[in-house]
Amino acid sequence: MIEGHLTPVTKYLISFPSEAMVLTKEDFPIVSADAHAVIEEAKQAGVYVFGGGINEGVDPVLVSGDGSVSAEIYPGSRLRGGFTVLELPTREDAVQWARKIAVACRCSQELREFMYDPAS
Repeated sequence: MIEGHLTPVTKYLISFPSEAMVLTKEDFPIVSADAHAVIEEAKQAGVYVFGGGINEGVDPVLVSGDGSVSAEIYPGSRLRGGFTVLELPTREDAVQWARKIAVACRCSQELREFMYDPAS
């Protein structure tokens, strides 16, 4: 729950694939600073859970129940780019934060809602 709120809140995934962010070398530090400013704003608002960028220089692997590791991942599975998880009271709030991130990152953001899990 967000500090000061008595009602349950939902976690939202705000993300973009790496190919969506098309920047010049000169723009990258500006966009990085703008994106970090939005993340700092989310932290100050008490809604930030976790975020980051996927390290695309490290190949994903598939780990089975017996601990074996395979380079072959699920067909069609791909997770690249950047993401942020925020805990918010409404979907409208999530849309507003996704808008802020879209402006900062200079690319549209995908918004997904996590299913409620009382243990998380």
